[in-house]
Amino acid sequence: MKKVLFIDRDGTIIIEPEDEQIDSLEKLEFYSGVITNLAKIVRETNYELVMITNQDGLGTNAFPEDTFWPAHNKMLKTLENEGVVFDDILIDSSFPEDNAPTRKPRTGLLTEYIEDDAYDLENSFVIGDRWSDVELAENMGAKSIKLSNEADKKANLVTSSWDTIYNYLCQSERKAHSKRKTKETEVEIELNLDGLGKNEIETGIGFFNHMLELFSKHSGVDLKIDIKGDLEVDTHHTIEDTGIVLGQCIKEALGSKAGIQRYGFLLPMDESLAQVAIDLSGRGELVWDAEFKREKIGDMPTEMFIHFFKSVAYNSEMTLNIQVEGQNEHHKIEAIFKAFARALKMAIVKTDSDSIPSTKGQL
Repeated sequence: MKKVLFIDRDGTIIIEPEDEQIDSLEKLEFYSGVITNLAKIVRETNYELVMITNQDGLGTNAFPEDTFWPAHNKMLKTLENEGVVFDDILIDSSFPEDNAPTRKPRTGLLTEYIEDDAYDLENSFVIGDRWSDVELAENMGAKSIKLSNEADKKANLVTSSWDTIYNYLCQSERKAHSKRKTKETEVEIELNLDGLGKNEIETGIGFFNHMLELFSKHSGVDLKIDIKGDLEVDTHHTIEDTGIVLGQCIKEALGSKAGIQRYGFLLPMDESLAQVAIDLSGRGELVWDAEFKREKIGDMPTEMFIHFFKSVAYNSEMTLNIQVEGQNEHHKIEAIFKAFARALKMAIVKTDSDSIPSTKGQL
């Protein structure tokens, strides 16, 4: 799901003058630290950026549009030069006494984001300097960051520093929540990469539940999975779609992958030896060297193991190399799931560096 930063303009990105109108280039002054920190937030997270601003009387004789746009466009160009581009810009030109539904803290300009299930408003933020920005977040069901020296119990964070905002957004827990609904399955997964291995898993397939519980326990990833699938047909759609959504959640939770270890590998299980190598490379690929003589283990077809891991690899954009040898079929697949868990646990570890672990500068 998409997360958004809804960012106020005056008093948040640029300094607001006493007359509350930035109607000339001479009045254009950026808030301290905003350019550097917004650029880092863009590089290191997957947030969409939406600017939302009240501009009282814009287009009237008191505030002609031809005095507004030169400074506004200069601000946007300066940010763009540092890699900060807004996905949407929403401007309300009404006066407070108009009580317009589009004026903050009312949500009339944000209907698209509120009604579209693709947006994760619960983990999105409104960033602004006024009570109306905090109130807007509450009205949307989002979180709020107030750029101010004055306390505000309703805001999730109150600070006068963009450095603090950057640290708060980029060093928070790595979580994801995703849903997928088709004619064959309904899949919902919540994931926390920095968890304790807690899990609530129900796929309708007992052995698959057991393998995913092992993955959660040995990776330390908190995992909540709820699936309603067409098991009266067979298990294929349920297992494959679980892999798709799990992969999407891993990708989302990793964000830019800044500061991660990136690589991880292997594990024995009784007489079996599973070697699982992971590279969180940004390139989805699966190399599979595993053979199973039994048609099923428990109630799970062995032919579905490769489909599950392929779905995870391609949707998380990881390179995944899996090999296993051994005599007991149950031990072999259990070793693979545990080795995958431990390999991922190694790869997502945060290092002391905040740089992207690649000479390309991105993964």
